[in-house]
Amino acid sequence: MAKYRIAVLPGDGIGKDVMDACRIVLDKLELDAEYLPGDIGWEFWCTEGDPLPKRTIELLKKTDCCLFGAITSKPKEEADAELTPALRDRGLVYSSPIVRLRQEFNLATNLRPCKAYAGNPLNYRDDIDLVVFRENTEDLYSGVEFYPLPDEVREVLCKHQPKMKRFNQVAADEVAVSLRIITQQASRHIVRKAFEYAQQHGYKSVTVVEKPNVIRETSGLFVREARKVSRDFPDIALWEANIDAMCMWLIKNPQDYGVLVTSNMFGDIISDLCAQLVGGLGFSSSGNIGDAYAVFEPTHGSAPKYAGQYKVNPTAMLLTAKLMLDWLGESEKAGCLENAVAAVLREGKIATYDMGGKSSTLEMARAVAEKL
Repeated sequence: MAKYRIAVLPGDGIGKDVMDACRIVLDKLELDAEYLPGDIGWEFWCTEGDPLPKRTIELLKKTDCCLFGAITSKPKEEADAELTPALRDRGLVYSSPIVRLRQEFNLATNLRPCKAYAGNPLNYRDDIDLVVFRENTEDLYSGVEFYPLPDEVREVLCKHQPKMKRFNQVAADEVAVSLRIITQQASRHIVRKAFEYAQQHGYKSVTVVEKPNVIRETSGLFVREARKVSRDFPDIALWEANIDAMCMWLIKNPQDYGVLVTSNMFGDIISDLCAQLVGGLGFSSSGNIGDAYAVFEPTHGSAPKYAGQYKVNPTAMLLTAKLMLDWLGESEKAGCLENAVAAVLREGKIATYDMGGKSSTLEMARAVAEKL
């Protein structure tokens, strides 16, 4: 019997391409694992009305962790239009499968390292080593939204918040409301994870990135909790930055920062900026981590126009496998994998189109496997 049971969800678009590349490397590492394939993605929305079928949830419950590739996601109107005719007009509502996975398994920590590897021609600078900690279950992504705006909800909002009254005469079908929900517990949790990571890996500062001067209640709560948590880590400096200013400073002097921590939507935005500093989403890995389960995914999308061509950069997926190995406690294999990726990038002989090369997804994976 294998030591680990790992759910494998390639998804759609280039998800299958990068997952095939990942398996080449994991097989060479001889990880003692059983890989269990599961269904997720646009195909299952179109044909079943659910991009995350219940059978996939049940599969994940029987595994130690999950490797996820990529999926297509589209706005409400387009999603409705692509349902098979038999499923239309049933009131089905598309929701992001990865967001649902995060909430279903309480994967509250989103970890996104963004590191510049020597030899990568796409690096903004070669001395960048950023790690974004993003709260994964709350904020505007919690899905508490209203459209049209129910009269009862409008009345309650107007009663408790005078500033809402300026919208009182707007017709219900002309206004949409999304609630930004931030709790003390989740804020403390993600900030503590950021400080623990900084302590473990030798970072000298943690920067909390919010907007409390304007979004006073929710960002204010997050920053207050960050200050409380920081007292338990006197050797690590707490820096505070507004999200807009942080975007500017990351372009100006990214080498000055290490661990960043923020709420869900700001984390989504700023982690893409950090990824671009080290070559783009083709180099950006992530882990969705809970107390008992984790889902690991590259942060890039499904890029449907490249699906099946095996031309995209698999580095993000390979570094995602590295995060998975770390989480499983396979630190030696994780280190070997990162070193192999770094060696291929440093030599520059094998490179995909985004780096100016002509190598395929699988050729790059095989080159990394050879270094192992």
